[in-house]
Amino acid sequence: MTEAPPSSPPAARVRNLTKTYGTGQALVRALDDVTLDLAAGEFTAVMGPSGSGKSTLMHCCAALDTADAGQVFIGDQDITRLKDKALTRLRRDEIGFVFQSYNLVPTLTAEENIKLPMAIAGRHPDHAWYDAVVDTVGLADRLSHKPSELSGGQQQRVAVARALASRPRIVFADEPTGNLDSRSGAEVLELLRRSVVDHGQTIVMVTHDPVAAAYTDRVVFLADGRVVDELRSPTREQVLDVMNRMAEQAPEPTA
Repeated sequence: MTEAPPSSPPAARVRNLTKTYGTGQALVRALDDVTLDLAAGEFTAVMGPSGSGKSTLMHCCAALDTADAGQVFIGDQDITRLKDKALTRLRRDEIGFVFQSYNLVPTLTAEENIKLPMAIAGRHPDHAWYDAVVDTVGLADRLSHKPSELSGGQQQRVAVARALASRPRIVFADEPTGNLDSRSGAEVLELLRRSVVDHGQTIVMVTHDPVAAAYTDRVVFLADGRVVDELRSPTREQVLDVMNRMAEQAPEPTA
């Protein structure tokens, strides 16, 4: 496992997180005592085979799901102790989320979709930051278009802009290129990379794609609900090597 260099305080911390589904013989341990720091101002990928717990980890960190045991901190706040109203406020103010399926409102323009979370919260965007986000995602000439008038890559860039517009502490992206062709996917990954490098954003991305992982600063590998390895400054080939090694070490399925 590669030693992480010293960095600023983590944007998020996970401590002894455990999450199970089902009971008895059908019990599945999706997360098994996971402890992890997610550094501020970094682009982190979370990878692992199907059922490894990567999406469950992301959903627990983003306050979209609750764990059975352990703690999740966003900044200094232990979100496992927050009541519903405080959790709603934290998700609105501190967390951005990018879904694989874009999740845009079809009757709204790109600009209205980007500003929607802030409009619901009764907040006005920081105009300088909003302009910087729109410029970064390259959508200035498409803001009046509705989702049906945009390509898949453009729709996902709108979704990324929506996640960034409120200046969240951390953005979680769940397979953000999963529905895109390679060219559109590369555009979205470049955008996420630029938001980290140019604006100091913190991004955590679940992906199965070694090419996508190579855009990040760090890759964390999960297997059977546990962190089993990590890479810093990863290349596609290094990611493939770890994934192949994990596949070789996986137990044979029982009949």
